[in-house]
Amino acid sequence: MGITVNSPNYMSSIIHDIANVVENASIQQNKAHSGTDRLMSQSLVTNSEKMGNSDYMVAFSGQANSYCVGMVDMIDSTKISANMHERDWCKYYTIFLNSMSKILSRFGGAAIKNGGDSLLYYFPESSKTKSKFGFISCLECSIAMIESHDLIAEFVKKEALPPLNYRVSADFGKVVMMNSNYSSNIDVIGPPVNMCAKINHLADKNRAVIGGDLYEMVKNVDYDYIFKQEKGFSIGLRYSYPIYSVGRKEK
Repeated sequence: MGITVNSPNYMSSIIHDIANVVENASIQQNKAHSGTDRLMSQSLVTNSEKMGNSDYMVAFSGQANSYCVGMVDMIDSTKISANMHERDWCKYYTIFLNSMSKILSRFGGAAIKNGGDSLLYYFPESSKTKSKFGFISCLECSIAMIESHDLIAEFVKKEALPPLNYRVSADFGKVVMMNSNYSSNIDVIGPPVNMCAKINHLADKNRAVIGGDLYEMVKNVDYDYIFKQEKGFSIGLRYSYPIYSVGRKEK
């Protein structure tokens, strides 16, 4: 069940979710060398080998809809994990991905896929462009992820893991749903997916940015947001694509 935007239970609910994520990650790590996990690993390898015998095929729905699409991406994860034991970096990624997923679900977002050190997602309600609820949910989720950073960093430190930093990006536009024969999960393709990936690195550490198309949909909403235009992203056309950092006004 999602949180009502600007709910007074906003952070207390997220704190509870993240605490559970860290606790579960520790439990999973303690089971890492159990017989059950070894059997599960063997099963995954067997299934992977079976899947490898068939060609990867995709099928598109053929119907385009406009959605808010977002991405949260860890900073320097490759360099950091290179110096960690595999049990530790599994726990590290688990805390990050599951914390972001918990926050996402609180605002009605749906995960599309993870890239190990990143999570791609969208907001189904944002297809209803006459209502701003889906758009506000997208902004509130982005800000919640950023506002939760210090809390997550504190939990990570207590687990004796390296500092965890990330960036959040979001945009709006048409996407097409896609399925593959390797997974029952829905995937999406389209300009906002590509743009989220490309503009993510333009955000400052532990900050959020949005693309110009999403900005046009939310620039006049009656909430206490701060939008600041950043250096645009070149897409090979005459004008660069505008990028905006987003945050909340201090009260």
